[in-house]
Amino acid sequence: MKVRFAENELATLLNQFPAVVLLGPRQAGKTTLALAVMAKHDNSVYLDLELPSVMRQLDDPQAYLLAQSHKLVILDEVQRVPELFAVLRGVIDIRRRSGEAAGQFLLLGSATGVLLRQASESLAGRVAQLELTPFQAREALAPDAPAEALNALWVRGGFPLSWLATTDAQSLRWRDAFIATYLERDIPALGPKIPATTLRHFWTMLAHSQGSMLNQSQLAASLAVSGQMVARYIDILCDLMLLRRLQPWHGNVGKRLVRSPKVYVRDSGLVHALLGLETLDAVLGHPVAGVSWEGFVIEQLLAVAPQAQASFYRTAHGAEADLVLGLSSGQTWVIEIKRSTAPTVSKGFHLAAADVGATRKVLIAPVGAPYPLREGIEVMNPLHAVAQLAENRLKNVAKPFNA
Repeated sequence: MKVRFAENELATLLNQFPAVVLLGPRQAGKTTLALAVMAKHDNSVYLDLELPSVMRQLDDPQAYLLAQSHKLVILDEVQRVPELFAVLRGVIDIRRRSGEAAGQFLLLGSATGVLLRQASESLAGRVAQLELTPFQAREALAPDAPAEALNALWVRGGFPLSWLATTDAQSLRWRDAFIATYLERDIPALGPKIPATTLRHFWTMLAHSQGSMLNQSQLAASLAVSGQMVARYIDILCDLMLLRRLQPWHGNVGKRLVRSPKVYVRDSGLVHALLGLETLDAVLGHPVAGVSWEGFVIEQLLAVAPQAQASFYRTAHGAEADLVLGLSSGQTWVIEIKRSTAPTVSKGFHLAAADVGATRKVLIAPVGAPYPLREGIEVMNPLHAVAQLAENRLKNVAKPFNA
């Protein structure tokens, strides 16, 4: 098994909280990680709530879960049984009174809205949250990995079975099947009655407009649906951790700031699959290449800085930065992302850095060794930037989320 950076953090949270929610899209590796944790526990039990046989075991969930005293109980796809959360609260408190303070339940799920709503309502003060993304560059690649390896991860994306496929064609077939599964099974399971063809068309439109400002009325007109329906589609994809809404930076700078969020399909491999792009040459020859790379880099950075306040900056007069990170250390990183191997920044980037009070100005591009540019700009590739953020995070460890 590839070592996941979330494993140590998960172990820490299980030692502190009675329950931990491990979030992530399907096929990101949640079950594999949970089984690795299970192998290190003397007493543990794994329940896949998609199996009818398991659901029969839970006909009386309180009695069953209380019978697992002093065991770590792993509940997979727990969002499918929301009524369990009310039971879990009572069971946790009973087990706590018998001396089990932490490490009682590990809850796995792929729909954040359902899970976090239920957890915050039923398990307040008893649960922590951790997100497991598909493989990121710092997990899949060595720090000194060549550009070819980074490009392969960008083209295929980080879902393990896509990245590890023998050929590009096999990788693309896996991603096509993954998308079809979501459209035909997972999204309908959440309740909305959306035709799979309509949702696929919508998802493909988002891939074409990767990194663009969200224009709900334009999308609604293209799909011949209401603006409210488009908002619902976006909420569903964000809830499933397949889409990211990057909000604009807000502050009192006395300038007209853009108010609409940007939207990104979070996994670059899914962007390319939705557009039918199989190889690196196909991606580089498509207009989406630059913004696909931008979204890929943003996901690498946010995976290592999950508690950072992330936004983009843009004014009506041309000041612009692709990403603004407000870190728990008090630093503000202003980041520009380029696909060029000889990157430069515009005057608008310098204006943006001044407006937000940047403490660090970073230009991320597919370069070799890091090097400085004028006016304090640091040029580095995604792996270098991730290492810098990881070092910053280790120096300024924030408290874990407590729903």
